[in-house]
Amino acid sequence: MDERIKVYDEKMTKTLNNLESEYTTIRAGRANPHILDKITVDYYGTPTSLQQVANVSVPEARMIQIQPWEASMVKVIEKAILVSDLGINPNNDGKVIRLVFPELTEERRKELVKDVKKKGEAAKVAVRNIRRDANDAMKKLAKTDVSEDEIKELEENIQKMTDKYIKDVDKAIEAKSKEILTV
Repeated sequence: MDERIKVYDEKMTKTLNNLESEYTTIRAGRANPHILDKITVDYYGTPTSLQQVANVSVPEARMIQIQPWEASMVKVIEKAILVSDLGINPNNDGKVIRLVFPELTEERRKELVKDVKKKGEAAKVAVRNIRRDANDAMKKLAKTDVSEDEIKELEENIQKMTDKYIKDVDKAIEAKSKEILTV
């Protein structure tokens, strides 16, 4: 790949990776420990990720179990989950916190699919903006001593790259939508 367009390929890759990491935080009926990735707890005055203060496991398909390393952290973790936007009430027995995921209703699944598509469209817009930036950079190159044919070839490669990433975003949208709609 030409060095002049490699930077745009990396930006598009980051856009796709960002979309996929956003998708891991959307719950789809099954318990996925990644929905806890963004939750931080106050660990002796320091905001710390949940995974650093507790063992997170999935003992059943619709349950996440959180076992803090220290018993004193149970209340702190429970509070962090309650103030997050997960929409799940934690249960604890003094040692372990359990998050039970209710079966998603048809209506909720459709809302989640809309959200997935919205995030996907935002990723496509980001990819197209990167393409526009790349094409603008190529127009600037045209003012230097680079041949028109070379510029044309670079622009075609940028378009092919854009098409590939748009297709990848579509695949990610389709896969996540299918996962959410599967009962």
